[in-house]
Amino acid sequence: MPDKKTINFNDQSLDLKLRPNIWEEYVGQEPIKKNLQILLRAAAERNEPIEHLLLHGPAGLGKTTLAHLIAKEAGAGIKITSGPTIERVGDLASVLTNLNPGEILFIDEVHRLNKLIEEVLYSAMESRALNIIIGKGPSARTIQLDLAPFTLIAATTRISLLSSPLRSRFSGGTYRLDFYSPQEIENILGRSAKILNVKIEPEARLEIAKRSRATPRIANHLLKRCRDYAQVNKKDCLDLETAKKTFGLLEIDEAGLEPADRRILEVLITKFNGGPVGLQTLAAATSEEEGTIEEVYEPYLIKLGFLERTPRGRVATPHAYEHLHIKTPPKQEKLM
Repeated sequence: MPDKKTINFNDQSLDLKLRPNIWEEYVGQEPIKKNLQILLRAAAERNEPIEHLLLHGPAGLGKTTLAHLIAKEAGAGIKITSGPTIERVGDLASVLTNLNPGEILFIDEVHRLNKLIEEVLYSAMESRALNIIIGKGPSARTIQLDLAPFTLIAATTRISLLSSPLRSRFSGGTYRLDFYSPQEIENILGRSAKILNVKIEPEARLEIAKRSRATPRIANHLLKRCRDYAQVNKKDCLDLETAKKTFGLLEIDEAGLEPADRRILEVLITKFNGGPVGLQTLAAATSEEEGTIEEVYEPYLIKLGFLERTPRGRVATPHAYEHLHIKTPPKQEKLM
C-alpha cells in the first residue's frame, strides 16, 4: 500500500485520475460506444460538428466521462454546466455566445432546465441562432444572435421530465446507459487499483464488485475506502478479509444495499404490509425526498428484483422479504 508521502492528492483529483482518457479504457456500454464511434468518424470525414446527443440513465454510470471522451475523440473543446445553474435566458445566452466553432457544450441534469429556457434552446440547437425577446408588451422586440457551430451533449437521470420537443432536437441520438456486469466492474476495479498503486487480491476485487451496485462510481468509491482501511491497519495487500471488514464498517451488505436501501424495504414491509404504497407516503415514512427515492434508491432495488412499481404504488417482492430474513406473507408468496 502507498505510504503517506505518496498520497498528495485529494479525492476530487483522484476521481479525475480514475476517469478513462481513451475509448479502450472505457469499460462497458459497448453498443453505445460502437454507435458513437461511427457517428464521430462520419462527422470528422464530412468536417462537420457532431450532432446533438442525449445521454440518460442512473447516476454514476459514466455519462460525464463519455462526454469528455467524445470531445477528446473529436478534437474539440468542452464546456460544462448544469441545468440548475442556468436560471435565466441571459445565462443561456452568455454560455452559447461564448462557444468557439466546433466546441461541445455539456449540460448535466438537463431535466432541471425550466420550460422557458428549453424553448429558447430549440432554435439554438436547430438553426444555430438565439432568439431573445427584449422588453414587454407593445414595446417588446426580438433580436437574433447567430451562434458558432456547436454540439450539445445533455445528460439526465430522468428523461421523462424532458419535453418531447426538446428530446426530438437531439438528432445525433438518445443513448441509455445501463448498469454494468460484475465482470465489467471487476475490470474497472483492476484498472483503478493500478492507478491508485493498490495491490488487490482477486477475491477482494470480486467482493467489491458484488457490492458496488453495478455502478463504476460506487465501485471506485468502495475501492478507495478499502484502500484506506488497509493502509491504516498496515496491510500491504487488499485482501478479502480487509474488504469485508470495510463493508462491515460502512454497513453495506452482500447485495450492495446500504442502510437507507434496507430502511425503505423495511418500512414498506413492516408499516405497509409490503405495499402497494404511493411514493409520497413512502417518502414521508422514511424521511427521504421523493426524488431521492426515485432517482437514487429505486433503480437498483428494482434491478435486484426487491421492489416493483405498480399502478397502485410500490410493492416489496418476495426476494426483499428473503433478503431481510422476514417471513413472506401469503399474498406476496403468490408473486413467486
